[in-house]
Amino acid sequence: MASEMHKVNGETITLAHGSGGKAMRDLIDDVVLGNFANPYLAPLEDQARLELAELSAEGDRLAFTTDSFVVDPIEFPGGDIGKLAVNGTVNDLAMSGARPRFLTCGFIIEEGLPVDTLRRIANSMRRAAEAADVAIVSGDTKVVHKGAADQLFINTSGVGVIPTGLKIGADRATPGDAVIVNGVMGDHGAAILSARGDLALDSPITSDCQELYTQVKALCQVCPDIHCLRDATRGGVATVLNELAASAGVTIRIQEPALPVREVVRGVCEILGLDPLYLANEGKFVAIVPQAYAATAVQALRVTPGGEEAVVIGEVVERIRSGVQLVTSFGSLRVIDMLVGEQLPRIC
Repeated sequence: MASEMHKVNGETITLAHGSGGKAMRDLIDDVVLGNFANPYLAPLEDQARLELAELSAEGDRLAFTTDSFVVDPIEFPGGDIGKLAVNGTVNDLAMSGARPRFLTCGFIIEEGLPVDTLRRIANSMRRAAEAADVAIVSGDTKVVHKGAADQLFINTSGVGVIPTGLKIGADRATPGDAVIVNGVMGDHGAAILSARGDLALDSPITSDCQELYTQVKALCQVCPDIHCLRDATRGGVATVLNELAASAGVTIRIQEPALPVREVVRGVCEILGLDPLYLANEGKFVAIVPQAYAATAVQALRVTPGGEEAVVIGEVVERIRSGVQLVTSFGSLRVIDMLVGEQLPRIC
């Protein structure tokens, strides 16, 4: 007979909810099992037990990653810290070509957080996990004194399966390759700025937070030899391009007129002296593929949800001094360096 599920008493989180007693069990029943219930999680053991045969049937390697999320504010246009935590970890797995399968979740909750806020964020995580077809199978909850954290921090770890024969790596960029982004740049960074009240906009900017495995799968189906994939989060597309160029010992040359940026984001950048190439994204990646596959790859992305604005932005060339160069609208060359310092703190 199934045990009775309990609800959290009270309107805010207290230290008792992290004490290991009845209040904590009520929190787990209400927020965790109430949103993430599945056969792996239901036993509430200290670990999830996964079938190796099920995983090995899908590929010959596992991808494993972890990430922590401290975004401020914890709810913003287009998402929240929960949606961000699920998609951020799913996307890190997808950048190896892996199919994301299982996630763990750790909550660090500040005393005084409204219980309804935690419920909303857990429910958002559930929806994001369902959209990405992953299961949250294990986790942990800690409560800290008021002032020891900022409302809520989340850590997620993930496991995915890489199909046999698929080899994607940062060092595989080759002169002649095409450089693709799967859509407009900078939406997440601009959305967080807007949510913090730093901007007064007539049209609110929505974060691009989304899962990327669906697009990666579509890309793999038409391009069997993807050389590089990297999601452009903190530091934006410019940082990713520099990382890939450094790993492969090449120069990546991009075309300024080809860079996809919404006018409202471009306007925000002009007002604040920011560069959209460095703004954070949470639903964008850079793909480097052989030139022969470029047109097919872009078309496959454009007919996949979330990839409708995919475009080729440049090419890989032999190493020429700097790692990344921008050909401006006037035909001159500008060096695109790594981001120095922190453009926007607490962005994810």
